[in-house]
Amino acid sequence: MAEIINMPRLSDTMEEGVVAKWLVNVGDTIKEGDILAEIETDKATMEFESFHDGVLLHVGIKEGETAAVDTLLAIVGEKDEDISGLLSPSSSSGQLDLVDQINESENLIQNTDDQPTLKVTAPVLNDSFQIVTMPRLSDTMEEGTVSSWLVNVGDIVKEGDILAEIETDKATMEFESFHEGTLLFIGINVGETAKVDSLLAVIGDPNSDYKTAIDNFGINPIANDKVEIEDNSTEIITETSEIINESVEEPISNNENSRVLASPLAKKIAKEKSIDLNLINGSGDNGRIIKEDVENFTPTVISDFTDNSLSTIVESGTESFEDIENSQMRKTIARRLKESKFSAPHYYLSVEFEMDNAIAFRNQYNSLPETKISFNDIVVKACAIALKHHPRVNSQWFDDKMRLNHHVHVGVAVGVPDGLVVPVIRFANEKSIPEIGSLVKSYASKARDKKLSPDEMQGSTFTVSNLGMFGIEEFTSIINQPNSAILSVGTIVKKPVVRDDKITIGHTMKITLACDHRTVDGVTGSLFLQTLKGFVENPVTMLV
Repeated sequence: MAEIINMPRLSDTMEEGVVAKWLVNVGDTIKEGDILAEIETDKATMEFESFHDGVLLHVGIKEGETAAVDTLLAIVGEKDEDISGLLSPSSSSGQLDLVDQINESENLIQNTDDQPTLKVTAPVLNDSFQIVTMPRLSDTMEEGTVSSWLVNVGDIVKEGDILAEIETDKATMEFESFHEGTLLFIGINVGETAKVDSLLAVIGDPNSDYKTAIDNFGINPIANDKVEIEDNSTEIITETSEIINESVEEPISNNENSRVLASPLAKKIAKEKSIDLNLINGSGDNGRIIKEDVENFTPTVISDFTDNSLSTIVESGTESFEDIENSQMRKTIARRLKESKFSAPHYYLSVEFEMDNAIAFRNQYNSLPETKISFNDIVVKACAIALKHHPRVNSQWFDDKMRLNHHVHVGVAVGVPDGLVVPVIRFANEKSIPEIGSLVKSYASKARDKKLSPDEMQGSTFTVSNLGMFGIEEFTSIINQPNSAILSVGTIVKKPVVRDDKITIGHTMKITLACDHRTVDGVTGSLFLQTLKGFVENPVTMLV
């Protein structure tokens, strides 16, 4: 069915917009999340994305034309679909026809005699208020826990304001509002856990009637009392979880109150280089990030993580303990590690690398202006190149197949106060060592601030875990399934070594490769380590 797209309200004061540029043409296939056009508002020029899949059938506003908010902007549907009815001047609005069809469908569902009445969670279309549901903030998320509410019932909420911190199976993330109005109702209290698409909150007009809509929405899988504003009741707009999910993946802001403004080319280059646009100051109009800003961006160094959050002073001779409720992240980590350890047949291969050449290489590299790399950056880069030589180590195991990945996405384990997260360096083999270092530092900082997006933690084909900075000489790790292997990196130790039948002082580093025997045999893992050893012990070979 064709979907009408109207001129959006992209700012709180926007009454009309100008189509600065169309980025797609009539007849083009569009996916959800694709940028349709650049729209100039009263405040800035912003990209407008599609929330529908299909073919662009009609453009209602040409480039350079100005139109009021809610004017027909475009129609997306199936190829060769008849949209004449939506364009008919006799119809007050094509959107109304679609709304009527939706409502009619919902009534059919609710009034069917063959089955019990269903509580429909589809949108009830009205402008007086909006229902906000528990969003799906990661690909594996099935439920979420509200860590904290940053607004209270009765507070005025603006689009872009942070409503709550939601704990998923991967991280605790801020969840922003996509609506303006008063917070009328809270459906999930702090500390409560609810399924995705459960009623999270209601935002709208304080004089509206929303209680009936809440009753018809469905029952959340939690039984505690809910908080609501004492006022009249209302009609509803249920925000679909798909729209919420798509919005979460976008960078939030260049500052506290605005979204990232960047040209499509700048975004494309930033994505290719894995650069966080939030770290860039734009030189274009209204602070817009342009191509040159991305190309000239130099990352800053971020300090290492330390955690003193659990330290407690206890009097001598006193028994003391504290029970800490397991967080959603901790529960998920425990479940997945247990599944991995007891379902995948782990075995371990340990080797010792000579690091004198790597030390000299790093020192020489860091003597360059505005350049700083770590030994971990060298290891990640070496792993990425070695994985291209040994694709079975870069594989993944599924019940019905084994997947040999031709791309290399290296996950780097980062410790945070509540557990462990694994941001992913995508296409690591194609990146320079400084680029890898910059990304690792940026991801580590975002992880500690709970700012990692789901996309930044998905898709790894191999993982590196480094405890060397804590003085750990040797350890083993549990494979991050469905991956086939994970590398444990120890500290660099100064000790006597034998070279040319002579004892001399050198620097060595122990590493251990954990392998899934279902995909990686001993010989395969050993050959991979030999290749890795060559790159780490002679890093200059990675530059050839």
